[in-house]
Amino acid sequence: MPDGVWTRVEIGLNALAVDPAGLGGLWLRARSGPVRDRVIEALPALPLPLKRLHPSIGDEQLFGGIDLTATLSSGKLVERAGLLAEPAILVLPMAERTQPGLAARLAGAMDQGTGHCLIAMDEGAEPQETLPAALTDRLALHLDLDALPWGQTERIAMDTDALAAARARLPGVRADDKVLEDLTVLAVRLGIDSLRAPMLALKAAKALAALAGNDEVDQDDLTAAVQLVLAPRATQFPEEPVEDDQPPQDPPPPDPEQGDRDQNDGEAQSLDDLPLQDILLEAAKATLPADLLANLAARKAQRAGGGISGAGAKRKGNRRGRPIPSRRGRLDTGARLDVISTLRAAAPWQTIRKRESSFERSLHIRTDDFRIKRFEEKSDRLLIFVVDASGSAAMTRLAEAKGAVELLLAEAYARRDHVALVAFRGEAAELLLPPTRSLVQTKRRLAALPGGGGTPLAAGLKTALELAIQSKGRGMTPTVALLTDGRANIALDGTANRALAAEDAERMAIAIRANGYPAMVIDMGQRPERSLKALADTLGAPYIPLPRADANRLSTAVSAALDA
Repeated sequence: MPDGVWTRVEIGLNALAVDPAGLGGLWLRARSGPVRDRVIEALPALPLPLKRLHPSIGDEQLFGGIDLTATLSSGKLVERAGLLAEPAILVLPMAERTQPGLAARLAGAMDQGTGHCLIAMDEGAEPQETLPAALTDRLALHLDLDALPWGQTERIAMDTDALAAARARLPGVRADDKVLEDLTVLAVRLGIDSLRAPMLALKAAKALAALAGNDEVDQDDLTAAVQLVLAPRATQFPEEPVEDDQPPQDPPPPDPEQGDRDQNDGEAQSLDDLPLQDILLEAAKATLPADLLANLAARKAQRAGGGISGAGAKRKGNRRGRPIPSRRGRLDTGARLDVISTLRAAAPWQTIRKRESSFERSLHIRTDDFRIKRFEEKSDRLLIFVVDASGSAAMTRLAEAKGAVELLLAEAYARRDHVALVAFRGEAAELLLPPTRSLVQTKRRLAALPGGGGTPLAAGLKTALELAIQSKGRGMTPTVALLTDGRANIALDGTANRALAAEDAERMAIAIRANGYPAMVIDMGQRPERSLKALADTLGAPYIPLPRADANRLSTAVSAALDA
């Protein structure tokens, strides 16, 4: 049984060196440093050539394309093989930045059984910065070295002769038919919803058995495989099976001879009769992530937040941002021509076009060959505060909102945030602060804020929706933050009708959610309000109760909800 994180790292890398294609690869979550370097130093022992990828690599580099220089110089089509043409160890640094398109292409290449093995170097700093699920599901080994100090590591020993012998022995390694069933049941109890996980665990056990010189998988191989493959994937703590409420049956009369044998065999008999599922379950429990509950809570908050992100939404354009692969297009739209990609698209047709053309020219390019440059940029985020300014405590709430706005604006230059403020009181709502990043302008606008009157919550949400639609048209990514402590009592038509006001507020919340704008509801009342919790559910937004919160707590809560 592997004891210690680094021991599991060594065992996992040796198993991967025995069956790299069968295990799929390694998801290594670790920052760049000497600890990760020790893992990288062991990769040359894997029996395949190493090839490095980039998170934004294009299809031509992956699958191959035309060698433009050789084609133009020789006058004949010369193709160039891609990185996926031959089986290789694909090392993917900055794996947390992998786009869904690249993840799908790599997953497809691995599913084709061409022998590729992926080493994903995940350097994500936050729980949501991680490798796409399409790849983590296909990589048998998951290792997290972020909390591992250098003093608990050592050089990884890789015996090339023993690994070669294990690879030769691997096809003959067998496992009992019930082993896969036990692994599948264990995966279900750990909350793993993928059937690939138990199959990868079985392959890891066979690789370990071959490495140990055995022709059959034993209990130690399965225990190590469970700790390497299943335990890091766990999404819940395994629950004990529910016992039936039926009265216990009378046991059969004891056999004196059997009793003597049990007394003589004693402890060894009980260990031998322990079910394999229970043994593997205890092994998995011993290596479950210590922060499993915290990670589950963070994922739950992220789902409740409706996809709120610390950065603005990604957009595709043709002017600025990070370059992404070009696509076929026209030049009459103000787009920028990708000359190299255009020449590559035209190169295969030069022989035919020269033969058909009545003009003598060295290069024949048509509109179908045009490739347009594309860039991916992140839009600025707009945080729209919708503040309840009604009632006798309005000045206190507005003062807290003012402090929170100023604190958030102090970070606006680093986080590319804009802030707007909508106050609702009396019979209507008012846009007090249009979208801005100017702290000076914000302080001037917030110097004197009126308060008192009824609670026209629907009017506040309507004004926020209109502002969100306008800002979205200007290229921003709006998020609505509602701060209130009471129920709506003023309808959209200005009448004092609680029932109609609640219906209007619900309709506005449905409209905000239908437009896809993320939101959050901050309850600043002394006691949690059920109607606000229901409104948050309608918005698809997190509900955050903060009784008597000051500006610092309010700013911290908003930042945490945005970064969840």
